[in-house]
Amino acid sequence: MNRIEKVREKVDAILLNMTDNEERRCAYIHLYGVAQASALLAKKRKENIELAVIIGMMHDLYSYATMDSTDHAHKGAKMANEILESLKIFTNDEISIICTAIYNHSDKSIVHGTLDEILKDADVMQHVLYNPLFEIKEHEQERFEYFMNEFGVEKDCC
Repeated sequence: MNRIEKVREKVDAILLNMTDNEERRCAYIHLYGVAQASALLAKKRKENIELAVIIGMMHDLYSYATMDSTDHAHKGAKMANEILESLKIFTNDEISIICTAIYNHSDKSIVHGTLDEILKDADVMQHVLYNPLFEIKEHEQERFEYFMNEFGVEKDCC
């Protein structure tokens, strides 16, 4: 089994313990949607697709596991670190890259490392494309316009 699937097993185990069916549905849609968008962006930007997918899968796991979004990026990085270390299949550098991206993902107005930026953009992409008829949040507008331009999509499309 590859590393993405090993992480997916851990993520699924946490999500399956959620008692609220609607929140569980939201968690699956969001985490795996961000993971897929991360793969697309990583491929386009010639970055590590495997790590990008794992980062996307884990980025909001803390929020869903605890039903608490307070300081979720920082607490989520700690949770991800514990999960990844327990798997014993990642180097310390890889764990650091993954956890740093999760730690920074709420700071959408600040530019961080390449995988951090992929996660931020994938997070916005999933929010916007989940239902293109919803209004784009003001703090996500600039990132949305950037990656739409990156993919050559007309601004008026969504």
